[in-house]
Amino acid sequence: MTYPSSTKDNLLNGQAFTQASLHTGFPGTTGANEVAGGAPAYARKNITMNASAGGSGRTLNAAVTFDVPATTVRWVGFWNGGTFIGCAPNGGATPKNFMALPSTDVIYLAGHGWGDGQKIVFLQGSVGGITEGAVMYTRDTTTDTFKVAATPGGSSIDITSAASFGCVVCAITEDVYAAQNTHQLSSASMQIPD
Repeated sequence: MTYPSSTKDNLLNGQAFTQASLHTGFPGTTGANEVAGGAPAYARKNITMNASAGGSGRTLNAAVTFDVPATTVRWVGFWNGGTFIGCAPNGGATPKNFMALPSTDVIYLAGHGWGDGQKIVFLQGSVGGITEGAVMYTRDTTTDTFKVAATPGGSSIDITSAASFGCVVCAITEDVYAAQNTHQLSSASMQIPD
């Protein structure tokens, strides 16, 4: 379905975003795996999102900096007060639509631009044989296809069924902090695809 720009604006501007959070693992639909601890202690940060105009989507108004303990940041969460709204993989990559081909264990994604060993996640649905939100690695990449492994250079995963409706794949960045540090969220965007 294609939405007019005004509908996209109304949908996006109707959702309040008041805070951002950091997560060590997939937050799911509840905001699980949120970073905790440290000195100074980790805390969610208040954010302001710019309004969507012309169907362009909403963007983060200003960067925010989190205090983090020794940890690995993999996901960013978004909240409206105490209500979890959703999440995105750390690193700001754009989620992409794809086709999973169970007969060959191949993922088809035209012009994906990834090489072997790219860290990726599948989200907003499922692919048979792959856990939603788990960090995976590309292997056997070509211009338009790749296979998926659980470890860098590992065996390809047996894809047992096609992707559910709405499932997307996205690059993810794992920021590893060996000691107390800061993590900056410099940009974020919320969009409704055509």
